[in-house]
Amino acid sequence: MACITEASNGFPGANGRLPAECATIGQVLQDNGFSTFWLGKNHNVPEEDIASGASRKEWPLQKGFDRFYGFLGGETNNWYPDLIEDNRFIDQPYGPEDGYHLSKDLADKAIGMIRDQKASNPSKPWFMWFCPGANHAPHHAPKEFADKYKGKFDDGYEAYREWVLPRMIEKGIMPAGTQLTPINPLPADVISEGDSVRPWHTLNAQEKKLFSRMAEVYAGFSEYTDLQVGRIVDYLESTKQLDNTIIFYCADNGASGEGSPNGSVNENKFFNSYPDELSENLKYLDVLGGPDTYNHYPTGWAVAFSTPFKMFKRYSNYAGGTCDPLVIHWPKGIKAKGEVRHQYHHSTDIVPTVLEVCGLKMPEVYRGVKQYPLSGVSMRYSFDAKTNAQTQKKRQYYAMLGTRGMWEGGWKAVAVHAPLTGKGHFDQDPWELYNVDADRSESKDLARQHPEKLKALIKTWFDEADKNLVLPLDDRTAAEILTTERPSSEAPRETYLYYPGTSPVPEGVAVNTRGRSYKIIADVEITDPNASGVIFAHGSRFGGHTLFLKDKKLYYVYNFLGIKPEQQLVSPELKPGKYTLGMEFTRESAGKYHESIGKTKLYVNDKVVAQGPMRTQAGKFTLSGDGLCIGRDSGDNVSQEYKAPGTFTGGTILGVGVSVGKDQYLDLEQKAAAALAVE
Repeated sequence: MACITEASNGFPGANGRLPAECATIGQVLQDNGFSTFWLGKNHNVPEEDIASGASRKEWPLQKGFDRFYGFLGGETNNWYPDLIEDNRFIDQPYGPEDGYHLSKDLADKAIGMIRDQKASNPSKPWFMWFCPGANHAPHHAPKEFADKYKGKFDDGYEAYREWVLPRMIEKGIMPAGTQLTPINPLPADVISEGDSVRPWHTLNAQEKKLFSRMAEVYAGFSEYTDLQVGRIVDYLESTKQLDNTIIFYCADNGASGEGSPNGSVNENKFFNSYPDELSENLKYLDVLGGPDTYNHYPTGWAVAFSTPFKMFKRYSNYAGGTCDPLVIHWPKGIKAKGEVRHQYHHSTDIVPTVLEVCGLKMPEVYRGVKQYPLSGVSMRYSFDAKTNAQTQKKRQYYAMLGTRGMWEGGWKAVAVHAPLTGKGHFDQDPWELYNVDADRSESKDLARQHPEKLKALIKTWFDEADKNLVLPLDDRTAAEILTTERPSSEAPRETYLYYPGTSPVPEGVAVNTRGRSYKIIADVEITDPNASGVIFAHGSRFGGHTLFLKDKKLYYVYNFLGIKPEQQLVSPELKPGKYTLGMEFTRESAGKYHESIGKTKLYVNDKVVAQGPMRTQAGKFTLSGDGLCIGRDSGDNVSQEYKAPGTFTGGTILGVGVSVGKDQYLDLEQKAAAALAVE
């Protein structure tokens, strides 16, 4: 798990699979009499295994959890999520027009699972891993929650940082004397342009209005999430379970910087290495956070919401990418109320803490396999410790997307490198040194004053990297990493056949049309003159393509990253009868951002009925979800010409074939640059 499962690359530490030597907390607790529940995000399943016909070995029920309700993958649309219940794909129970939001649904199911367990097995203890899509992108919030923060962020991100740090110091969250770090701390030849921050005073009035609204939506998203978690807590209190329930409430990384310097109304542009355009984003100002957007705030807010640290998520080298507050609540087991603890700890310390609290130990052998020792240490001692007592943590390495750092004994070494740049040459990275016990925000580089300390920490990083299978480092761009071909139980082929009545086929195992010429051909019998609906659909309104009937005509729409107008071809009217309906895209060149440029023809039988220029995405339609469908469009509709699910009626779809060119068209310049980066 050196990176997210969508970015696995096959090396031992980055193959996206939990080894048998690593039993999960679910398995240990389940074997010791606990009921185990997992709700929300599960980002531990290899992309090629997220499919109806794929192996379930890495799914949560096979990893020690009695129940699962949520989604598999890095993120999902909170209005139209891709849901899994236990071991099967399901459709969401109702839509946003009826009040649906994923966070609310998850809280409902969480309460239901506990209620069911107490009805049948009231003496059993239970463990719940509750991971809402919030506050990960996309930032989806009911409008009334976003509106509560109207005007709160109008002074900008620098002003917010200067306002919030003194409050953090006053509340004891940060030590007195903690310094603010620069909003653009990395050299221009290191950082990616997409990770830079545009100073607030350089923005025009419209940009400030847009950026402020993006922060308002995020704040509303946060409060709405807290409300749903609060509903679970209220239920525990009302059923007299709260006093002896230990709750860990935490985020999983620093604020996210995938929104680019201009913010985004469609985060999928980031995963396609395609820039956001302010004029496009401004069109969505009034609907930000709703179903029409897949929004993300700009990098300026990522820096602000990681105050006082440098950088943000993906930068594992700096605290801005990794540091989070953790709230622990356990009335029966913790005497202290509302106190702060400054002991350094890491996410690897959660499991040891849970085990100690439960009076359990990690087994040395599990199901006949000798286990790796736990990486973390228990935080149980801190419950009764003084605020600034010495931590029992000894060391912790960091590594992600080519960035790296090493903490040990209150000191931290940082390699100056930016993620997802493809620059490589890690041996040439300069290193910085911080005494984080005295300088919490990592504001004073002490590398020159303590060269031996830095040298020792660098050596320790390599020791930890060797022990934990970290190498090789990989800093390729998001589009390159996400489109890497991965092993599959099904060999890649030139023709794929799909049939109606099946679950959506996730993008990781569906036909890959990226960077290729391709054809879609459907055998359809129209029996009703007013036949309509989806024949083929893959993706969502934020990127995808679809073949469908509407108003007696055949449509092919390619929705390029949600940028309007949709690219569409339309046939003359069709009468009842048997048809071969389809389209053909012929790739001719690559665009500035590696998108494919070419021409598309629309076919009715063997006749071309419409044709025109078209561009197709270089990267995925989504990071996860919105799979390929036949006879309907699950979740969010690809085209605004119909409303999901757009079920096909008035005829029969016999099957749909998709043919792709034998080889992807690889940009030679990009390929050469990648080769040079690893020399």
